[in-house]
Amino acid sequence: QVQLVESGGGLVQPGGSLRLSCAASGSIFRINTMGWYRQAPEKERELVATIANFGATNYADSVKGRFTISRDNAKNTVYLQMNSLKPEDTAVYYCNAYAAIGRTNYWGQGTQVTVSS
Repeated sequence: QVQLVESGGGLVQPGGSLRLSCAASGSIFRINTMGWYRQAPEKERELVATIANFGATNYADSVKGRFTISRDNAKNTVYLQMNSLKPEDTAVYYCNAYAAIGRTNYWGQGTQVTVSS
């Protein structure tokens, strides 16, 4: 099993910045890719960004150039730096870890990000 704990959400004005953190524990050796997803009210959960063990990253078009995903393997932590935030970025952000063995997705509890003036 893998446990994921997110932190760093909150309320920010449009144009502001936030950094989300996700600490992984447990059977972390199983993890191949970590990432962030988000779900806005009455919308489906969508991919925001992912980062593979070897460092390759992938971003949703809507966040390219504004968000940056990174990981600190020594701390088993992945980060999402969010700049130039827009009201449409408002959502619950979920940390994800994917293990290819068993094709298993692990999820954090979610952290609320609200962008509003």
